[in-house]
Amino acid sequence: MKQFLLAGLVFISAAALAQTSSDPAAKKILDAVSAKFKTFKAVQANFNLKIEDSKGKVQGQKKGTVYMKGTKYRVSVTGQEIFCDGNNTWTFDKAANEVTINKFDPTVNTLTPQKLFTNFYDQDFLYKLNGEKKEAGKTLQEIEMTPKDKSKPFFKVYILVDKATQFIYTTKWLDKSGNKYTYIINSLNGKAAIAESTFTFDKAKYPGVEVVDLR
Repeated sequence: MKQFLLAGLVFISAAALAQTSSDPAAKKILDAVSAKFKTFKAVQANFNLKIEDSKGKVQGQKKGTVYMKGTKYRVSVTGQEIFCDGNNTWTFDKAANEVTINKFDPTVNTLTPQKLFTNFYDQDFLYKLNGEKKEAGKTLQEIEMTPKDKSKPFFKVYILVDKATQFIYTTKWLDKSGNKYTYIINSLNGKAAIAESTFTFDKAKYPGVEVVDLR
């Protein structure tokens, strides 16, 4: 579950299996999304997460918020929070009242919220443009992405980009068990005022929390 939270704030056909290079049209769209995101100094985005099983039955829905500044981020959803100050990551499980601390390693091939909005796709995925669709009064461009690393827990990602704003509107991740995780970006503020303390887990604010330090 943590992997899908981070990659986020997305059936393999014969054509996808045969794909060995990426679509220039899709790259142009993703490059524009990346370039615009890089102009933001600090970002706050609100999203909805919908989880479906292999039969399309909704297993759960959650609301969340992601904060980003440089390499720092914080993801908050019902029951869980992930903090990263650029040096360490804290994963807090509310139900267990437990926080797990790990050393942050930017060289590890992990999808952080920042990578989702920037140019992670060039190294990690093959991608193609599936076309455009209309939804909620928006013109959306759908990009289908297949991870190059077949050991990943997911095998396909679909991204919908708002053509007018060049923002990511939704991402849908399909994991190998058949579950689907859909993130809908409800709002994105690229000029958010975010305190540095936002990205650090403060034990004093979580009475009785059990700390598991894996650094």
